[in-house]
Amino acid sequence: MTEIINKAEISEKVRVIYEDNQVLVVIKPQNLAVCEDASKDPDLLNELKQYIKVKYNKTGNVFLALVHRLDRPTGGVMVFAKTSKSAERLCAAIQEGGFEKKYLTVVIGTPKDSRVKLVNYLKKDEGTNTVSIVSQYAEGAKRAELDYHVLESKGELSLLEVELYTGRSHQIRVQLANAGYPVFGDAKYKGDIAKGWNMALWAYELRFAHPTTKEKMVFIVYPPVEETPWKYFSAKINADKKM
Repeated sequence: MTEIINKAEISEKVRVIYEDNQVLVVIKPQNLAVCEDASKDPDLLNELKQYIKVKYNKTGNVFLALVHRLDRPTGGVMVFAKTSKSAERLCAAIQEGGFEKKYLTVVIGTPKDSRVKLVNYLKKDEGTNTVSIVSQYAEGAKRAELDYHVLESKGELSLLEVELYTGRSHQIRVQLANAGYPVFGDAKYKGDIAKGWNMALWAYELRFAHPTTKEKMVFIVYPPVEETPWKYFSAKINADKKM
């Protein structure tokens, strides 16, 4: 089993934490799109293609496949496929539940129960880039499931660990807001009491089988504990790092 914890090298704007001839694992910065969109802003996929092109002195187009996504405001660990075969196998693993993804988030409010499973049906409005909770019988509705665990509460804020079982757009943000605990800094989904801060949602743990060796890969990267609101829970997060 490979385990990497906050062991990173810097390549331009992106932190690369693991690389071989099949996969590339990086820390996505917050507020950077994962791929090109209508805004034409810089994006992670193209940054990484340029990184590979320069590092290996490649000419022509560079193959790098996006196999999963994070919302633009969300930071944390991601894996990309460097070959078509790896892309195919990683996508299959995601479809078959072979990916384990955990997040840390700070929400506004104090959940009554320490461990909760949320199951909802979501529908995305592509025009407004927003997601809403709908009836399971609504056209275009997709089932969304997650578990959250309250790690600590301080005042009006709570630190949660979230495990995803489905990968719907804006899933954590929408489901937690609907439960009454919007993500800190998420102005789109009721978290605008903390408007102006980075959204407190971080993909901190990723587990999957290597697409060719089948070795269990584990990557753990914690959020920036010097920033608001993570700094209010930094003792808890730092304690977990040492475990």
